Amino acid sequence: MGKGAARRSILRDSRRRPAQPKATANNSRASPAARGADNQSEERAMSHSSVDYDHLLRSNLNRVFNERDPAKRAEAIAELFVEAPVMFEPTNVVQGRAEISRIAGELLQQFGPDFAFVPVGSAVGHHGLAHLPWQAGPKEGPVAVTGADVAEIVDGRIARLWVLLNGPA
Repeated sequence: MGKGAARRSILRDSRRRPAQPKATANNSRASPAARGADNQSEERAMSHSSVDYDHLLRSNLNRVFNERDPAKRAEAIAELFVEAPVMFEPTNVVQGRAEISRIAGELLQQFGPDFAFVPVGSAVGHHGLAHLPWQAGPKEGPVAVTGADVAEIVDGRIARLWVLLNGPA
């Protein structure tokens, strides 16, 4: 049986099984610690389900890494990022909103006025983790680099951002 068939079989079998009772706040057999942890998990799951990962990561590309006006970029970072974000680049760790803005500005200046990041497809995410592939290069020219942003989302904002670059084709 191939991997795809095995995966479908597992999913099909999991749908047939009756749901197992779970320790919840209403279940008197659960310990107080289990009831508290269960409530916290449900609250986190609810807050994550309301995050529009695609909008958030596309806004980061467009309003931060494609924004040439430092004041507009700083405003976007304040809206999109937590108070003390961290960005992990392949060769650098950047801490704080001001440093992320500085790095984005330097990148745009280095590659010229027509350089832009463009999302490739939609961002996907769940449980506070999101991924958006992108490509970058001159607006009318060839693609210079491809990669992806992977972000940890806390309370609807980017807390940690990993910039992943693909190797040369």
